[in-house]
Amino acid sequence: MKHIAVVGAGVSGLTCAVLLAERGERVTILADETGQQTTSAAAGAIWYPYDAEPLERVVDWSLSTYVSLLALTADPRCGVSMIELRCFARAGEIAMPAWGARCSMRSLATPDVPRQFTSGFAIDVPLIDTSIYLNYLADRYARAGGRIARGIHLAALDDVARDYGLIINCAGVGARALVHDTDVEPHRGQIVIVAKPDLDHAIVCDDPPLMYIFPRANDCVFGGTNDVSSDRDPSAADTASILAECSRVLGTPPPPVLRERVGLRPYRRRGVRLERECLRDGRVVVHNYGHGGSGFTLSWGCAEEVTGLARC
Repeated sequence: MKHIAVVGAGVSGLTCAVLLAERGERVTILADETGQQTTSAAAGAIWYPYDAEPLERVVDWSLSTYVSLLALTADPRCGVSMIELRCFARAGEIAMPAWGARCSMRSLATPDVPRQFTSGFAIDVPLIDTSIYLNYLADRYARAGGRIARGIHLAALDDVARDYGLIINCAGVGARALVHDTDVEPHRGQIVIVAKPDLDHAIVCDDPPLMYIFPRANDCVFGGTNDVSSDRDPSAADTASILAECSRVLGTPPPPVLRERVGLRPYRRRGVRLERECLRDGRVVVHNYGHGGSGFTLSWGCAEEVTGLARC
């Protein structure tokens, strides 16, 4: 049996590692950052294809992941629940994506559209509480016999020890340096975690300025930003504008801030890279990065394809 190295411990790396380990493979995750240090921990983490290409493959992976996440909602320990997501436009009639018909997407009647918007649609989607779900994946992986080697910084995939006969590259934005892929760029996303409001649905508006409100079991995610930047320090100005816009939509005073987080969405200009490649020493690597703002949305669909490529 080959010893498999999974590079990266964000949602993509953890999901791939879980599937491989549960199928009897010997797997070790090699990670510079783990758990709440990762970009995945700073994600809004609602199921919805966003900031990732190519559309046709993204939709297929997303719908596959939808099925997997829906099954996990039966286990309260996972941190996955279903919620109505309402998407709005600030001008004109909102365009409903073609894939929406496969997910019971529906137009919102005028009384359900807040006065700040002109139109909207609704869809029932999985919402992932990252403070619970990432630990769930790590625990599930450990139960399957998987290991995590922490504090591992790789300059190149060739630096992965020869003990590993197969490498799964889930390095996220780190793939830009790791495999010299200049198409990868960091899309900076800042969120503000606030006290939970009295709200039974999630809200998104992708028109500038980007805003979203995701009420979780114990708190609420306010967002957000999407700028090309590698700055992971929270910005006071961004926090103020996020609080102001989300509170304006809710029609309430800004709630108490619990914490601020910044993650770097691993966008890739040529689209998600999911393919096999041979290293100079003959070992096989399966690349799985460039998911943009859809890491959780693509996680299980991409991981299933990764496991198929790993068996070839």
